[in-house]
Amino acid sequence: MDFDLIFVVGIVLVAFSIPSAISAYSDWRWPKTAIVMLLVGAGSIAYAMQENPGVYTLATVDDVIVDVVGDLVNN
Repeated sequence: MDFDLIFVVGIVLVAFSIPSAISAYSDWRWPKTAIVMLLVGAGSIAYAMQENPGVYTLATVDDVIVDVVGDLVNN
């Protein structure tokens, strides 16, 4: 599996965990799904960054996302 794809999936999971946590807190529920999504997303980001050191910086995140989406659309 491509490390860029793992990185982008991690970003998406972390981004989706935020509304899930807000929804759980507003309904007075324990945010189990949000915590799991956050841990899996952060783990995949950390794994991709560990396997490709120096590739993923704050300045290159948007380029990586565009490349992954472009690869998925073209296939």
